[in-house]
Amino acid sequence: MSGHSKWHNIQGRKGKQDAKRSSMFSAAQRGGGDPDTNFSLRIAIDKAKAVSMPKDNIERAVKKGIGADGSAQIEEVYYEAFGPGGTAVIIKCLTDNKNRTVADVKHILTKNGGTMGGNGSVMWMFEQCGIIQFEKSKIPGDTELFELEIIEAGADDISIEDEQVEIKTKVENFGKVSGKLKELGIEVDDAGLRYVAKEEMAIDEEVREQISRLFEALEENDDVDDYYTNAG
Repeated sequence: MSGHSKWHNIQGRKGKQDAKRSSMFSAAQRGGGDPDTNFSLRIAIDKAKAVSMPKDNIERAVKKGIGADGSAQIEEVYYEAFGPGGTAVIIKCLTDNKNRTVADVKHILTKNGGTMGGNGSVMWMFEQCGIIQFEKSKIPGDTELFELEIIEAGADDISIEDEQVEIKTKVENFGKVSGKLKELGIEVDDAGLRYVAKEEMAIDEEVREQISRLFEALEENDDVDDYYTNAG
């Protein structure tokens, strides 16, 4: 699987993180406030409902994401950094105060063996892709036939590991593949546009533990929405 999903599986996505309103802000900003046409927003809303987020809170989050509630606009920002062992890290944040957020991110990095990089310092090591994940048990019928259908719909890669399916697509094919899965009756567990390392970097156990601590600290920050690394 991708470096992104590998590290997120190690950390375990907290219920708090999965249902953070920021996920809906981001999805609504990128694709609009209609979950029928914005697949990422639909996934974010489903996760929020799964942990009993009130309907009013969900509606407010979506309105804020598209700037329809008159409040301060939430901005999507990316920070490039070097993590422990010289690993590359991209940190995605959603914030209404960039000065606060950049200060917080710098502090977390410094405290956990990382340093902030400049624009373009690590982004070139990654490519943006559509990533869709769900349990293997949701595949209807024959797995090989399913894979052929998804590849015809535009998937670049399909991997199955530990009973989890991960589909990788080009950004422009994300919607088509998502639509095909919906047509097949598959409810996905996670889906969105992610940054995936072009090449993974081998690390030892000491660096792995340091990176785990860095990512735990990032997940505790309310402005941090996601993170990506080339650590293998």
